[in-house]
Amino acid sequence: MAYTAGIWVFGQILDRYATDGYGPAISTIDAIECAGSTGRLSGVDLNYPWSSPDIGDDDVRAALDKHGLHVRTITPAIYSRRFARGSFTHPDPAVRAAAVELAHESVEVARRLGADYVKFWPGQDGYDYPFQVDYAQLRRWSLEGIGGVAARHPDVRFGIEYKLKEPRTRLFWSTAAASLLAIDDMGVDNVGLVLDFGHSLFAKENPAEALTLAHQRGRLVDVELCDNYREWDDDLTVGALHIVETLEFLHTLDRLGWDAPLKLDLFPYREDPVQAVRDSLDTIDLLRERARRLPLTELAAARADHDALAAQRIVRRALFG
Repeated sequence: MAYTAGIWVFGQILDRYATDGYGPAISTIDAIECAGSTGRLSGVDLNYPWSSPDIGDDDVRAALDKHGLHVRTITPAIYSRRFARGSFTHPDPAVRAAAVELAHESVEVARRLGADYVKFWPGQDGYDYPFQVDYAQLRRWSLEGIGGVAARHPDVRFGIEYKLKEPRTRLFWSTAAASLLAIDDMGVDNVGLVLDFGHSLFAKENPAEALTLAHQRGRLVDVELCDNYREWDDDLTVGALHIVETLEFLHTLDRLGWDAPLKLDLFPYREDPVQAVRDSLDTIDLLRERARRLPLTELAAARADHDALAAQRIVRRALFG
């Protein structure tokens, strides 16, 4: 199994209180250097535009080649201050057009760097108060924006990373089921879901169940791993809290035949990001080994009878011997 990580894992992290950031500002090139220094990653998810206009695609390619890193995906920054009132759903048509233009530009960057797909995280496409938006219009603009970009590039795969909230208090792309329904309404074949384990947790989903839903509909593009307390997108190291659900998630991926890289989505505010990546990958390796210990015939029998206690005994034996 290969592993990738979002480049933001290695960047400067901000919040509402430490507004000057945790750690120094990190350029795109420096973040790639940090990713390479983990010694464990095969690729990265890159935010675009790059951290400085002085950095070109060739500079990024050289940094990637230096560490043998592949570009898993290009993520256009449609969540920045410019799009504070929405990207594809901004009330100003000029700003909506700018989001579309950035998406098209990101597609070309993805082609030049050989990325597997282009990811949309429409974190500003939502609302904050009752009566603030026309929900039907918000839906229409969301589908027209992403669907229009996807239709222009039928040879490119796109993934939408859904999330219940943040930075808006309510996002349009909020849950697996709502997002899959919206994607079907687009009428395009090259758009699917990026299923983030942590986003699924705090949407009050069962991540393994959401995983099977996206896969059965042929819409699973990528998966990201992290952990949280189910109330916020804490992006803690993998397995820090939800060991059994992470085990079930990894077991389900294996049963689905998933062979694409597993991606880390971490925000190590106060921790060493390189060590956070290594610790997370060690946990994944351990849990994947424990998942292989599950007696599948015995587990299938327990599931066929909906025998919760028998299933729990099987899991405990696999985890603890």
